[in-house]
Amino acid sequence: MTLKNTADRWGAVSQSLHWLIVLLIAAIAVIGLTMTDMSNGPSKIKIYALHKSLGLTLLALVVARLLWRVYAGAPGPVAGTPHWQERIASLTHWALYALMFALPLSGWLFNSTAGYPLQYFGLFNLPKLAARNEELAQLTRTLHETGFWVLLALVLAHAAAAFYHHLFQNDATLTRMLPGGRRTYDALADADAANGHGPSSADDRSQLPPTHPPTASAPASPENRNAP
Repeated sequence: MTLKNTADRWGAVSQSLHWLIVLLIAAIAVIGLTMTDMSNGPSKIKIYALHKSLGLTLLALVVARLLWRVYAGAPGPVAGTPHWQERIASLTHWALYALMFALPLSGWLFNSTAGYPLQYFGLFNLPKLAARNEELAQLTRTLHETGFWVLLALVLAHAAAAFYHHLFQNDATLTRMLPGGRRTYDALADADAANGHGPSSADDRSQLPPTHPPTASAPASPENRNAP
């Protein structure tokens, strides 16, 4: 596997950043949904601090992934994908990027306007983005919470689409984001070919139309022209 992206699959760097971001979003979501119900005390303060630090880490990883994508490019659409699906996938990806920027920044702004300190894993303090302001704090909190549910809906839709392509379209949409995904897709393609359900070789991934047997009016093959 190469570090950079290729024309038909994501490279090792993009894959690593993608799955780290997935794990971070899952951890942040679980913490965010449970921390508000905790009783006040040192444990709650520590959990809130962890939530904020993970959110800042998410922001840094999203910046890194976007910069890497600009540098390394992105694979083209999987062959055979309808244009309307390409458009929806592209809009979904950019909406995810926008929300993964907006949520940490709205949380940071809420933290600032609510007058709370912000530390990164207790290592150093981060500056305030704005002065204390109760109205702005309430607004940014609402935006932060609403944005989370929108992000969650998009993530679930994104995952559902990937599994749909993998299970029903039998293409490489999912496997090209997995380590060793090309070998997995090759094995599936070979199995389909052996069962008469797919291309004749794993290298033929262009969703070729089904071939038709020659009709009676078709010219005879060279091997049969001299037959008695």
